[in-house]
Amino acid sequence: MKLRKELQKNPVADEVQALIAVVRPILLGTILSVKQEAIEDAGGVNQVKLRQVPRIYRPGDGDTGICFEYAVHDAIINGHPEIIERIEEALRKYCRIKGDTPSSILFGMEKQGNIQIIESAKEHLTNDSRLLSGSKGQPVKLKKHIDSVAAAFRKRTIREQLPYSINGLWKADLFVGQPQPDQWVGTTVKINPADLDGARGLRLGVVPSQQGKKDNIYRLEAKNLIVVPIPYDDSFMEMFYRGWQIVRQFIDADAYVPKEVNLPKPADRQVARFLEERRDFIALEVVEALKPLAQPELLETKEEDANISLRRGKENITGAIIVPVPNTTKY
Repeated sequence: MKLRKELQKNPVADEVQALIAVVRPILLGTILSVKQEAIEDAGGVNQVKLRQVPRIYRPGDGDTGICFEYAVHDAIINGHPEIIERIEEALRKYCRIKGDTPSSILFGMEKQGNIQIIESAKEHLTNDSRLLSGSKGQPVKLKKHIDSVAAAFRKRTIREQLPYSINGLWKADLFVGQPQPDQWVGTTVKINPADLDGARGLRLGVVPSQQGKKDNIYRLEAKNLIVVPIPYDDSFMEMFYRGWQIVRQFIDADAYVPKEVNLPKPADRQVARFLEERRDFIALEVVEALKPLAQPELLETKEEDANISLRRGKENITGAIIVPVPNTTKY
């Protein structure tokens, strides 16, 4: 039997640090969701100042979903304990992918024509990277097909030329997996669980948990997806929506701290102040500059072998580690 220990690496951070951690990917997603034409008029994405974002950003129906994709990706690569543990369980238990630390490759194909690929998947894949699609047969080599998968987003004829087992992979938002043994699964991320849709090549579906329902990982047979609900109350989703509110209110206030009625919580306004202080800097540089202020990874997971014994009264049957049966009564 394996004994799993969660060791606290750093003191629990305060609200401000936790909010900064989620505001960074939300702000990044917002910046990169601006239409290319507007970005070019402002001098290019690497020249846009934070104070210029309110002038070129136009809200869209899919903006929250785009930012959620970035937030989930960022949480995985930075080891957010509430996310990484659920991803690791889904990969190990349902996809049979084992390894030390799950990772994520952002496959940000254009959504509604206004978001660019910001991270080249090819840079993070090797010639031996395999995609496990959940179908029978030898897993395909992902890097070999990545250009065709990207092109298939816009051209239906190219989709038909992809291997049958992955001809829906162009719908992926992320590739989630283990760098060792270099195995990955196509992942779709939806802010609205009702929008979750399966396709050949997709294996994981990441959605917010629905209030009042269990948030256990489960298999959705009809769509051949392993669904990973993200916890809500007092957890990641609640913090995500607070971060989303901060960014939207900050933009609506022309890159200044909003009125107290717009952001009534002190911690939210403090994050907005950090942003306002940097309004004259390049927006992408602000996202990077906030990284040291964000909540660090809190937990380090270690596993070790453990012998379990039963205890009858004061008698230890095996002489090994004694583990009393916990009281599971709920009051």
